[in-house]
Amino acid sequence: MAESKGIYREFIKGLWDENPVIRMLLGMCPTLAVTNSVTNGLAMGVATTFVLLSSSIIASLIKGIVPTKVRIPTYVVIIAGFVTMADLFLKAQFPPISKALGPYVPLIIVNCIILGRVEVFASRHSLGVSIADSFGMGIGFTSTLVVLGAIREILGSGSFFGLQFLTESIFTPWVVMILPAGAFLTLGLLIGIINFIKSRSKERGHTNL
Repeated sequence: MAESKGIYREFIKGLWDENPVIRMLLGMCPTLAVTNSVTNGLAMGVATTFVLLSSSIIASLIKGIVPTKVRIPTYVVIIAGFVTMADLFLKAQFPPISKALGPYVPLIIVNCIILGRVEVFASRHSLGVSIADSFGMGIGFTSTLVVLGAIREILGSGSFFGLQFLTESIFTPWVVMILPAGAFLTLGLLIGIINFIKSRSKERGHTNL
């Protein structure tokens, strides 16, 4: 029972309390670069989650046999292998998405979320806990990218998942939302709203006490 609670706790923390983007401000490069649409955000999130989960599994399994001096280079090679798989899969099965994401899929190799979780967590914990941590972090990262992509695509293009539902006769798209400035603006507002909600919940908690 205690182990199950530990696994659940490690999974759930990545969704909110230690969300890689909105709480820890990690992985900003792909977060800001590819979230001009829901599809791109979802694809990047899924690819990152696959690499993070797979790398964490391998790191947890081999943690006892990897010498300390070559630990980080070893993990980088493992991560690079799974990134290559993800990149080739997207190029083969989803060429338009692969083209839209451009160099940001190969750059997953240096994503601080992945190397950080593999080095700091997966290499020091059991397999079950490592899977829960990496999967929770991946879901948290993906959900944030999808939310950002949805806001920017709806306001910037009047569409959702590429389906146009707001015509120019009823809504004039905010072009800035699909530009880099729109990414910074949307992320900043989202973080601000979440911090406001969190502070209000803390105030209510103190009031109840």
